[in-house]
Amino acid sequence: MRTKATMIAAAMILFLTVFLTACSSAGGMPQERERTLGKQSGDILVGVAWPFADRNEGFREGLELALDEINETGVLGSKIRLLEKDDHSSVTDGLTIAQAFANDPKLTAVIGHRSSVVTVPAAQVYDHAGLPLIAPSSTAPGLTSAGLDRVFRTIPNDTQIGTTMAEYAHSKNYRNVAIFYTNDEYGRGLANSFEDGAKSLGMQTIDRLSDYKDLNDLRRIADKWKLLGCDAIFVAEVMPDGASFIADLRKAGLDVPVIGGDGLDSAALAGTAGAAAEGTVVASIFNPSAANDTVRQFVQHYKAKYGEEPGKLAAQGYDALKLLAYALDKAGSREPSKLTQALKETSSWQGASGLHSFDGNGDVRDMPIILKQVAGGKFDYLN
Repeated sequence: MRTKATMIAAAMILFLTVFLTACSSAGGMPQERERTLGKQSGDILVGVAWPFADRNEGFREGLELALDEINETGVLGSKIRLLEKDDHSSVTDGLTIAQAFANDPKLTAVIGHRSSVVTVPAAQVYDHAGLPLIAPSSTAPGLTSAGLDRVFRTIPNDTQIGTTMAEYAHSKNYRNVAIFYTNDEYGRGLANSFEDGAKSLGMQTIDRLSDYKDLNDLRRIADKWKLLGCDAIFVAEVMPDGASFIADLRKAGLDVPVIGGDGLDSAALAGTAGAAAEGTVVASIFNPSAANDTVRQFVQHYKAKYGEEPGKLAAQGYDALKLLAYALDKAGSREPSKLTQALKETSSWQGASGLHSFDGNGDVRDMPIILKQVAGGKFDYLN
């Protein structure tokens, strides 16, 4: 059933992507956008696509804080205005939004989406319409491997994260590792990267699992993993399903260490999985206690505005808009061609989540990957 659903989803994505990108290309939209924005004055329009209602997790708050700070002085003599749309983590909704953004020649750039399964096809729509895209959350390698010219990912990709987590597993002397993953763009990419990294370090992947029927089925699987000498499990899943799997795993009687990718980096991990989450190690890209002036100021201002400590996605929203403002100022223009070139030339720009430079594909380079471990129902930072 899952395989059939995956095939249907893939077919739908292919159909919609071909259809929408064809529409975007019609009429020379990149050239029209350049002409329009070359003469435009007034607000600088930036589209934002995100699952605000269901999976915001501080992202909008980070954006709003950055917007307040930027518009105190303005950029290029103007203020930035955000056009926010909720994509509901849906491919169909995401592509509908992407097409609407693509058809607006007054739009300068786009920030979004959260899920790789949405961002990967949407990025093609933006690129064909001449729109630079800043992707602050989607980690699938396919986003930047398609040869698109205007995509800039501000979070390490699955290859970087998977390799880092494999290195951590090796440092803990884990030898036989099982992988549980979500069968989508994010889960497959992260699972593959971890498995490749583990193999290169001499570890063995004893099994890969993307689904189980019920707790009895998982008990059977757990018993098999015990017989195979499983000494750790890597989870390439997002919340809340990742937490549910960890809780079920403990109920099934398997008490080996669990490590996971950035999809588990949520305060809800301990809240959902309870005591079962204790000891789980996950990847992140933001440490609010980092000894850095940019981080300290961001955390201070965020707490003053919202009364709570910011998380990873608040930092990503903040950095995405601040980076865009920096590049606009550096380009001296809101024209996408000049903005794109300024982003490509960005080197060691300091954001709340670390330094930002981009390689030739648009992937961020040299951003630190931080390890966090659940202890006492909350995260402790390991590095």
